[in-house]
Amino acid sequence: MIASLAVALVHIAVVGAGAPLLIGALGTLKARLVGRRGPSPWQPYADFRKLLAKEVVVSTTTSWVFRATPYLLVATSLVTALIVPVATVRPPLAFAGNIILLVYLFMLGTFFLALAGLDAGSAFGGMGSSREVAVAALAEPTVIVAVFALALRADTIDLGRIVERFGSEPHLALNPAHLLAFAAFFIVMLAETGRLPVDNPATHLELTMIHEAMVLEYSGRYLALVEWASAMKLFLFMTLLANLFVPWGLTEPTGPVAVLGGLLALAGKLSVLTLAVAVLETAVAKLRLFRVPELLAGSFALAFLSLMAVFLVR
Repeated sequence: MIASLAVALVHIAVVGAGAPLLIGALGTLKARLVGRRGPSPWQPYADFRKLLAKEVVVSTTTSWVFRATPYLLVATSLVTALIVPVATVRPPLAFAGNIILLVYLFMLGTFFLALAGLDAGSAFGGMGSSREVAVAALAEPTVIVAVFALALRADTIDLGRIVERFGSEPHLALNPAHLLAFAAFFIVMLAETGRLPVDNPATHLELTMIHEAMVLEYSGRYLALVEWASAMKLFLFMTLLANLFVPWGLTEPTGPVAVLGGLLALAGKLSVLTLAVAVLETAVAKLRLFRVPELLAGSFALAFLSLMAVFLVR
């Protein structure tokens, strides 16, 4: 019991405290790749501290949805951290750690954030909410199909057991269909977390913003919580990419050494993924909105091919 509680606290601490550092490191890498000095990797922590000290300004047209959404986003992200294999193959909530609950938690946050964008009564919020729901409707099926392709190979929908099975049988993870599911999930990660080429988190242009349009009315601690939850979502998606598709380095939670080894393995894999995202975002431009469905349809096709390969390739 005590060991499980300790692992749970480690997962929450790693995801909660590591997410801003991931965002900061990504911003620094992108700046260095284009020849600028850029901000410090620790800049997000300073931004959050500044926002927490600022006054909250709330529109008179809003309801409880607008005020409750930041807290709900943080809560769903922290609960997700307990069902995702972060440091060990057995997450703290292993009994509930299946892919269906994972998708529900991600969709719950997206649903309430879209409602909050509409609740403010602004044109920008409505525009961002409609775009976000359209992207989510195209991206979430790909998440389910890609992870189900892994689940069929591992003969379980439990996230921890999937990692355990692929870690113990490396030939399953080296299957070409595995790479198709990885590519599909990587594209969906960019769409779900508002990264290029689907969205640009560094701009507030009317014709381009999706996530930023929904949170435009937030300020003070509400904005800090929303941005923190967004950072945790990126961290969790990258962790799923790292541990589901490259499962090596994680073991059973037998003691502090095993947990520390899992964290070091995760840090190495996240470093590679962060560098890949930084290189991609400096090499590509944002897609036009009507081209985004084509990209997501391509990712769904990759995930579907990976799923079909389970039945066609033995």
